[in-house]
Order: sequence, then C-alpha cells, then structure tokens
Amino acid sequence: MGMRKFSAAVTGDWHRVSKSLDEIDLRILNEIQADGRITNVELAKRVGISPPPCLRRVRTLEEEGYIQGYRGLLDPRLLGFDVTVFASVHLSSQAEADLRAFEEFVRDEPLVRECWMLSGEIDFILKCVAPDMATFQEFVTQLTAAPHVRNVRTSLVLQNSKYAAAVPLELKTSP
Repeated sequence: MGMRKFSAAVTGDWHRVSKSLDEIDLRILNEIQADGRITNVELAKRVGISPPPCLRRVRTLEEEGYIQGYRGLLDPRLLGFDVTVFASVHLSSQAEADLRAFEEFVRDEPLVRECWMLSGEIDFILKCVAPDMATFQEFVTQLTAAPHVRNVRTSLVLQNSKYAAAVPLELKTSP
C-alpha cells in the first residue's frame, strides 16, 4: 500500500491531515525528531537532497506548524526531580469559563509539565515533576483548593517503560 493510501486508512482523510507532505518532508520530520540538533547539511544528506532546498523545506514545515519548536530532552532525575506523578483532576463544573480558569491555574504551576483535557470521568490529567514528595504534597494542597476542583487522584510513577516523545511517522511511510 502506498503512503497516500496507508495514510488515508490511518487518518481517514489524507488531504485534511497531510495535504502538502511528501516522502522527503516525512523523512525530514523523522530525522529532526530523532536529532533536533542535526545540521542542515547532514539533514540534506540523510534525506537525499541538496542543502538549499532542504533548508527551504524545513522553514516551510516550521511556518506551517508541523515543526512546533526545538528543545533538549533533559533527565529530570539527574537534575534533582526524583518524583514524577500523574494527577487526575475532576472539576465540579465543566462550564467553558471554569475549564479555562483551571487551565490558566496549571499554566502558572511549574511542577505541572503537561496538562491534558480528557473526556469521561476525569476532566484533566496532569504530569507533574517535583524534587521530593513534600514539595509535591504542597502542590496537591494548592491544587485541591483551586476553584471548581472536586477531587484529585494521584499516581506516583514507579518506572517509565517507554518514552517516545516523537510522532510515529513510520505509520505514514510503511508499505
């Protein structure tokens, strides 16, 4: 199955998701995901084009929002953040203004590294890191006192068995 057919099968609508991406764009994205510090010359070599068009493609991918930014992945434990916790938050109100107010609250909390709004019983799940349990407990106290928070359930991470921060582009290029 070609890329276009496979992608349409996975997404249901190839044109809606990736109308302007070709095989070279996907290879560029894959290489950048694997190594955000790759030079344009090395990137061009790996994807089989010359550096000037490679740079133009990367800039276009950035402008179109496919590449949202570049950052280094740091090891929280080596930096003294030994506690990782997922907090499930149930709000007492799902009114738009209350949801937005909660999102604003968590944006200002440095221990919250990710915040996802969910459907179902839980309104939000938060990924938090802290240097120790006492610091995290202080945060939970603030979190449970935040407006419209009905309850908070926390799960301490014991081990991370998989961390794949990348998008699985291999699904778009597999035969």
